[in-house]
Amino acid sequence: MSKKNIVIGAGFSGCTIANLIANTLNEKVLVIDKRNHIAGNSYDYRDHNGIMIHKYGSHIFHTSNEKVWSFIKQFSDFNQYMHKVIGIIDGIETNIPFNLNSLHDVFPHSLADKIERKLLKKYKYNTKVPIFEFQKQNDGDLKFLADYIYEKVFLYYTSKQWGINPENMESSVTARVPVYISKDNRYFQDKYQGIPLEGFTNLIENMLNHKNIKVELNTNFNDIDEKFDRIFYTGSIDEFFNYKFGVLPYRSVTFKFEEYNSEFYQNNSVINYPCNYDFTRIHEFKHYLKDKSPKTIIAKEYSSDFSLGGGIFGERYYPVLKEENILLYNKYLDLAKNLNSVRFLGRLGDYKYYDIDKAILRAINLFEEIKND
Repeated sequence: MSKKNIVIGAGFSGCTIANLIANTLNEKVLVIDKRNHIAGNSYDYRDHNGIMIHKYGSHIFHTSNEKVWSFIKQFSDFNQYMHKVIGIIDGIETNIPFNLNSLHDVFPHSLADKIERKLLKKYKYNTKVPIFEFQKQNDGDLKFLADYIYEKVFLYYTSKQWGINPENMESSVTARVPVYISKDNRYFQDKYQGIPLEGFTNLIENMLNHKNIKVELNTNFNDIDEKFDRIFYTGSIDEFFNYKFGVLPYRSVTFKFEEYNSEFYQNNSVINYPCNYDFTRIHEFKHYLKDKSPKTIIAKEYSSDFSLGGGIFGERYYPVLKEENILLYNKYLDLAKNLNSVRFLGRLGDYKYYDIDKAILRAINLFEEIKND
């Protein structure tokens, strides 16, 4: 028997499961979002210069999962953009994560050659070593390198971005910026990488373009009076339960957008500033789709704790995965297990740091669980 479905949140998690229910089960789905646009934090738009702006910071699709790739390519063609990140270290532009090319950028050739030989003797080529594991060095030169990378690349940047000492963070987060024993300058090594040719918002529009899907924006879940057989909630799980056990901590970010009368502001889409300035990085959006304009738009990114009261840091971006926060989340998860009709998913519902492909995969897997309900 056909069931009534509601999805709270029009980002990738919610729109993926909405599409699967509408298309595969031929059931009606109401998708709501409290914002005035779809696509969540991946929302983008063309500005008055014709430049595709990522409103909430740079988003790049990448995956090695064939199931995810097969699903998402139904809704957009992609370019072959492969993301690279540059960091300013002691005034020198070099690759992030720190790799063998970085080694030669920041050190004299004789020292770089000596350290490279030792690295290749100890590690296999194309190995990614988490920073805290890399610090466990007996050799003096490698210990020097480990301390250098920790301070210049990891410590201050992580402290700015997360507001806590890196040693107090969950290992899955710290492992996202490893030491890379390679000359591969790409930030991701996935098989499929790129930007949707018409943008992420257009991709989500195509995902929602189905006769069984209805979308209502500027709408809160509490404003809905109807009863639904299935509720898919991609908002923050603590908000759903009215903060019964307290507020789950998040980091928030804000962006200072600036327009310049020049073709480009910087030579890369993203440049990190680990040790300088209050902002963490500068985004320049023209690089993604090679937009043509005599002007350019950049966004300086600033991080702070999420503020429940709103203000410029009133949006949840990244869950702060410390042990006590995960324990708090688990208390809400225990409550959720008592709700047969409600499923939580997404970075807010699951309190996890999801890339786009992982959010899609989570929604696909959840659909497989419920499709025979």
